[in-house]
Amino acid sequence: MKILGVSFSPRAKGNTIAMLTKALEAARGAGGEVELYSIAGKNIQPCDGCWGCMKSGKCHIKDDAPELFDKMLAADGLILGTPVYFWGMTAQAKAVIDRSISLRGTEHNYNNRVCGVVSSCGSLGMGSVLKDLTYFIVQRRMLPANQVSAYLGSPEELEKMPKCLKALEDLGKQMVALARMNFKYPAEFVGGPGSFGTHTK
Repeated sequence: MKILGVSFSPRAKGNTIAMLTKALEAARGAGGEVELYSIAGKNIQPCDGCWGCMKSGKCHIKDDAPELFDKMLAADGLILGTPVYFWGMTAQAKAVIDRSISLRGTEHNYNNRVCGVVSSCGSLGMGSVLKDLTYFIVQRRMLPANQVSAYLGSPEELEKMPKCLKALEDLGKQMVALARMNFKYPAEFVGGPGSFGTHTK
C-alpha cells in the first residue's frame, strides 16, 4: 500500500512536516510504502478558471502541480497536511484543490483512495480547515480516515504532546488498514460531479 503525505505548508521544516512525518513513520511500520511531498519551494499556480480541462482533460498551466497530481493518483492513500493561515488552509492547498477539477475522468480521479488530514494552528481557524478538507474528500469520492489537529508553536512542542503523537501514530496505521480493504464506490457513482447547490438542475 502506497501512502503519500502532502504538506501544503510553504515551510520545509515546520509543524505540518513534523506531523506528517510521525504519521508516515507509523504507516511504514504497519507495512505501507510511504512518501512525503512538500510544496515548499514548488511553483503551484492558482486555477485561472479557463475551463479548458473540461475538453482536454488536462490543465494548461505549466508548473509543479502535475507532478504532485501524478503522485497523488499513484497512491492508495493520502494524508493532506496544512497549517492554518488567516482562519483557513494555505493558498497552496486551495490552489491544488481548485486545480484538481481537471481530474474528473473515470481513469484520472481521486476516487476510492483513503484520505486523512493533519493540521496545525496557532489560534483560530482549525474548524474551517477540517470542514473544507472533509468536503473535498467526500466530493472526490475518497474514503475518509482520521483527522489530527494540534495547536503548535514549533515542531519541538509536538514531542511534548503524547496524545497528539498517539493520534498521529493511529492515523498512520489506520491509513494502511483502510487501504488494504480495497474500498470501491459503485462504478456508476464515480468520475462525475456531486450536487453543488440550488443551481443544479
